[in-house]
Amino acid sequence: MFIAIARPAVEPQGPDAVAVPGSPAIAELPPRALHARLLENAALRRRRGLERRRSNRMEDADYWLNAAPVAVRKASALREEKSFAPLP
Repeated sequence: MFIAIARPAVEPQGPDAVAVPGSPAIAELPPRALHARLLENAALRRRRGLERRRSNRMEDADYWLNAAPVAVRKASALREEKSFAPLP
């Protein structure tokens, strides 16, 4: 029995080679945009933690409130690494 290895009908192109064919490519963000996204992520994590605390879900609240500073540290590390100009 012979088996033919067929290539997929659609092959990913560009920087996101592991993306599902047909999905939009992930664009490289400039450092400022990535920094803003990380800070927004930290704010969302903190808000989620406060919501969990109000609904007496203490384990979830602890997780989200401890995850928020991680995003802030990533943002500050990015700022130090890329050393882009200060905001006006």
